Amino acid sequence: MNNQEIRKAAKAQGVRLWQIAEALGMADSNFSRKLRHELPQDEKSRILRIIGEKGEQK
Repeated sequence: MNNQEIRKAAKAQGVRLWQIAEALGMADSNFSRKLRHELPQDEKSRILRIIGEKGEQK
């Protein structure tokens, strides 16, 4: 499965994929589709930063 780093980080922080999609300004279905293919490192970094921010808010 692609983008395991993102999925594992989200699960560890208790952040749902729909919350990440919302922060990116896209529908959760589009975000899930986007995760099917490995993302470029800069985009991964942006998503991991969002996960960190959402995790801190909990």
